[in-house]
Amino acid sequence: MYKNHLLKGALLLTAAGVFSRIIGFFYRIFLSRTFGAEQMGIYELISPVLALSFALCTSAIQSSISKFTAAEPEAAIYAKRRILLTGLSVSFVLSCLCTLFVWREADFISDFLLKETRCAPLLKIAALSFPAACIHSCINGYYYGIRKSFLPAFCQVFEQCFRVGSVLLFWQYAAVCGLSCTIQLAAVGLVIGECASMVVSVFAAKIHFSKKLPESLPLKLSRPELFSRLFSFAAPLCATRVCLHLLGTIESSRIPVSLQLFGYSSHQALSAYGVYTGMAMTCILFPGALTNSIAVLLMPTISCADASNNQSAIYSAIFQCTRFCLLIGVGCTAAFSLCGNFIGSALFGSVLAGQLIRMFCFLCPFLYLNTTLLSILNGLGKTGCTFLFQILSLAVRLFFVFFILPLSGIPGLFQGMLFGQVLLTILCAAALFFVLSRRHK
Repeated sequence: MYKNHLLKGALLLTAAGVFSRIIGFFYRIFLSRTFGAEQMGIYELISPVLALSFALCTSAIQSSISKFTAAEPEAAIYAKRRILLTGLSVSFVLSCLCTLFVWREADFISDFLLKETRCAPLLKIAALSFPAACIHSCINGYYYGIRKSFLPAFCQVFEQCFRVGSVLLFWQYAAVCGLSCTIQLAAVGLVIGECASMVVSVFAAKIHFSKKLPESLPLKLSRPELFSRLFSFAAPLCATRVCLHLLGTIESSRIPVSLQLFGYSSHQALSAYGVYTGMAMTCILFPGALTNSIAVLLMPTISCADASNNQSAIYSAIFQCTRFCLLIGVGCTAAFSLCGNFIGSALFGSVLAGQLIRMFCFLCPFLYLNTTLLSILNGLGKTGCTFLFQILSLAVRLFFVFFILPLSGIPGLFQGMLFGQVLLTILCAAALFFVLSRRHK
């Protein structure tokens, strides 16, 4: 049963993820050709701030909702609804506070954290998307927990279509009227996409809970106890993701500075950063639609099997998923190594993009496998371990960005990412082997 739910859900999410990434892939080509590599670099600089806000307000709570919903018996419908509403209420308050903070402190964040004053207008616009992202993400977490992936998959595609469609419509309207557009248009599209996905999620959840439900098992925990359980699981996850994204923000803002120390001008550094994040890594992470789908559904699957002490289901899920991620990673490394120059030149019109794709493609096996290994450890309740491992991995990357990148240029960035991902793979594999060995005894 666990294997069938995981397979069907992963295939559905993968189909939606691949379709969304295809749209996003050509969307980035449009942005790069319309606004240029430097503007793309400025837009990409705000991504770590958005990811940090999502990690603080929503990401860990979504995982908590998914885990505890999955652990409840199938008949405990009202109990699952209380889990969703409790997590959603906390997440919504945090997201509103975060929106207010980013809106008011956008200039400070841009000047002192991102080192680029032109990011401030983008941050103010993008901050408006936080409450909408919180609502639909928590609802998605509930649906992951009950192992129904259609709504999250549909919302993913719906959001991407609205985001890209709105940007194209506004750009076309501006072109007809003789108006000029800036990269801020992409931030507007981000807000529109999140709001569209929120409307669909709320509508679907309302229909789901308005149906006449059968007799349901009550939730055994009181609201304070439920909040305590959710918080105890979400806190280390939140700490992990906030620290990671905070350090990631430092890393992202430091890369253009280190490139300037290597000898690039400010324009060249931002352009190279835009090519790296908006073009090369977009290709490298494109096949991650499949491995990310597996990871999202793997945690509630492992949690459910763990709650029922079904060790065979745990071992089967781990073996099948890790083997598959390794095969995908090795295959993508070979494909990008052979076709990287063609992809960069033909799709992005950038020779540098092709060179970076061929360089960074060797990260694929580790990137895809680590996503799955971290999800397995989180599903087994080892959130403290995943926190420590990811911090150590990112510390390696930061060392290379601060000290090696100014000396060797972009190859230093690749070396840091490679060593960091290899270290993370070794640590996760060792921890998983230790946990499973103790359970076997």
